[in-house]
Amino acid sequence: MKAATFAFSAAVGLALTGCATTETPQADPAARVASIDVRRAPVSSQAMNDIATAYVRLSLEIGTHEDGYIDAYYGPSEIKAAAEAAPRDKTALLTATRALSLQLETAARRLSDAADRRRATFLHAQLRAAETRLLMMQGTRFTFADEAERLFGIRPRLKPLASYDADLARVDALAPGDGPLWQRVEAYLDRFTIPKHRLQKVFDAAIARCRGRSAAQIAMPEGESFRLEFVTGKSWSGYNYYQGGYHSLIQVNTDLPIRLSRALDLGCHEGYPGHHLLNMKLEEQLSRGRGWSEFNVYPLYSPQSLIAEGSANYGIDLAFPGESRADTERDVLMPIAEIAIPTDDRYWQLLKAIKRVSGARLTIAQQYLDGEIDRAEAVRLTQKYMLVSPDRADQSVRFTEQYRSYVINYGLGEQLVQAYVERGKPSREVMWRRMAKIISEPTLPKDLLGR
Repeated sequence: MKAATFAFSAAVGLALTGCATTETPQADPAARVASIDVRRAPVSSQAMNDIATAYVRLSLEIGTHEDGYIDAYYGPSEIKAAAEAAPRDKTALLTATRALSLQLETAARRLSDAADRRRATFLHAQLRAAETRLLMMQGTRFTFADEAERLFGIRPRLKPLASYDADLARVDALAPGDGPLWQRVEAYLDRFTIPKHRLQKVFDAAIARCRGRSAAQIAMPEGESFRLEFVTGKSWSGYNYYQGGYHSLIQVNTDLPIRLSRALDLGCHEGYPGHHLLNMKLEEQLSRGRGWSEFNVYPLYSPQSLIAEGSANYGIDLAFPGESRADTERDVLMPIAEIAIPTDDRYWQLLKAIKRVSGARLTIAQQYLDGEIDRAEAVRLTQKYMLVSPDRADQSVRFTEQYRSYVINYGLGEQLVQAYVERGKPSREVMWRRMAKIISEPTLPKDLLGR
């Protein structure tokens, strides 16, 4: 899977995800699905499996028309090769997507098993996203809110930028020095930059602690692992490429200086209990455990992404609640990074204050993509509300230009996951159990709303 993370500031990040497994190749699955008449007979597990296989083939064909549409695929190589060798054009794929969706709706009405019904609901949402993306590939443009709802399964309700001014005032009270607020924030946080020669050791230590806290609560498949790389030339700050078989490649972008807070952010978000753990559990429980082949493919622009990004972002606070994050950074990571340990808690207070402003990111993206502001204004507003340098603001806008409404999946996704996990003020044990449920099942955004 992939999971990209863009750093607004030292406190906030963005990311992208996926999943995987293996399945037994079947001859001409698309033809088999076309022959099913679900109106005349009870829907069998094989019928649903054939619909799922057709969905996989359809997704892979769509991926030939847009680089990055398929975030991950870990099914039989024969299916992928066949899809890439003879893909239908976008018009034909749009017709096929709508036809498969209608066939699924008919099948779903005859399902009696609750798990099968939930499976069908998930597949229907994925197909609606596929239809939307195909329309976009052919030039259709939706408003920011419509696009987000059709692709990711939730309609964002964004706050006006002025509503974040009180939060900016709190940041202003904490940031030392004189001059523009973003400059003061950047100058202060730059004191906590990880030297390049210490990056590997700091990230190794951070990920180890993210893994340890997660493994104590959620069982992990035997033999799971990841590989860490440092890269350049990306619009994101971190990415997880889930490779199937319970293995991931985690990349960290070093184009801009990496601050200490990113170590635990990325360790949790890209690793544990974030993207790496989510994809392992989907592979273990659904792809292998149930034989649901739709989880062999992960289309990036789909409701899967809101769940993946939201759970990965929330996973940071779940793994390091209260003062445990500051304690870990102060006692473990700062010494490894050779960063002077502050004598007060201003650093951590400032990071929390900055995070409260982070929702402005979505409003700026909406205004830019809907044509209400131009690029220069988007960069200026990003500097003001994200409290970043011109280079970091430009990176943020480039991310928006590349991924568009995908940006909702981070903050909004985190809010939905947090509300679900923390509903009713549960114990820590129950919170982790709810998190495990989210990342091990065919979860849709509406599932987190209790509807």
